[in-house]
Amino acid sequence: MPAASSGASATLAVAPAPSSPAADTRLTPGGPGYRRMSFALFLAGVATFALLYSTQALLPLVSADFGVSASTASWTVSAATGALALFVLPLSALSERYGRRTMMTASLTVAVAVGLLVPFSPSVEVLIALRAVQGAALAGLPASAMAFLAEEVRPKALVAAIGLFVAGNSIGGMSGRIVTGWVAQAWGWRAAVGVVGVVAVLCAVAFRVLLPAPRHFAPGPLSPRSLARTVRTHLSNPLLCRLYAIGALFMTVFGAVYTVIGYRLTEAPFSLPQGVIGSIFLVYLVGTVSSAAAGRLVTRLGRRGALYLAVSTTAGGLLLSLSHSLVLVLLGLVLITAGFFAGHAVASSSVSRTATTGRAQASALYQSAYYLGSSAGGTLGAVAFHAGGWAGTVGLGILAVLGVVSVTVWGSHAARAQERRALVARSC
Repeated sequence: MPAASSGASATLAVAPAPSSPAADTRLTPGGPGYRRMSFALFLAGVATFALLYSTQALLPLVSADFGVSASTASWTVSAATGALALFVLPLSALSERYGRRTMMTASLTVAVAVGLLVPFSPSVEVLIALRAVQGAALAGLPASAMAFLAEEVRPKALVAAIGLFVAGNSIGGMSGRIVTGWVAQAWGWRAAVGVVGVVAVLCAVAFRVLLPAPRHFAPGPLSPRSLARTVRTHLSNPLLCRLYAIGALFMTVFGAVYTVIGYRLTEAPFSLPQGVIGSIFLVYLVGTVSSAAAGRLVTRLGRRGALYLAVSTTAGGLLLSLSHSLVLVLLGLVLITAGFFAGHAVASSSVSRTATTGRAQASALYQSAYYLGSSAGGTLGAVAFHAGGWAGTVGLGILAVLGVVSVTVWGSHAARAQERRALVARSC
């Protein structure tokens, strides 16, 4: 089975290994520092997703408080993810100069500081602006984390290590929504996002204390011309472009579903209270398991097989969620979450392994596409819900899933054509 998660059969490139296993000082499971590193980045993932999506489960309450529509309230999420997408590339360039750990620390510090201001927003416009600043601050973390792992972890353990970081994302998204749901039911949405801010502060402090100092980072100069050249190189790589498209399309589904689901569950025939709606996000635990298991899926099925499994699972969940049975809707959310996190872990780890230079920029471009997908999914999902109800949101998700399939099939066709050309060249 070809190695590339986009369906291409090209061999994935990794950083040159030391001349002998004994000389390889990169981290590996069971080795010194690996557990601390994994837990530190897990906590960073928790803080990132808890902050980034802190208002998502609270959108009906935000709408009611400020007297705005679902599509307007959805911008409190889309502004954060959109700003992250715009700033992830320039901040990743700073990480090449000042270091991954420094950039991740600075990003979390600013983001948690803004998070403590969010509860005091006097209007929806101010709330959206603060959320945009928060998203821009968080932009320094995801790509730097991926680059840190690619430099500090042995290649065979990379998929599993990135899976644990993505698992932290799912835990953050889940716990943030559950906490905000119950706190908001008792004290309102402002108290709920305030609690998320305090939790993020604790995660940020623990992250900085636990994360080991990098041993394989080599700082580079800050050069806009060099950055542009690196970006052009990555964007001229068909495999990387397919991976970027896959990440964006998967996140379009996820952003649409979880932006709108709160509105659907507050309406008939469900009419659930805010605390119960927040508890629905316990299904994120499934994402924790599926992202952490991504390495085993790739070993057993290959990256293309793991990706097809993720796509099928997501599509099945979307169709099940159309039911008027709460049990089937919950099962649909479980499948959507499992498929999304598995697909994201496979695609993001493939980006980190494919790029041999400018890893932070390669990961930044993936994160940019990924969060643009989230922003588009949140906004378009709310518009589709307003126009056609939950079926409209599901229709948008199905279109995105078909996009993932098309990109993967296209990659497989391109890989086979490349193999045929190579055979012809060798036979001449």
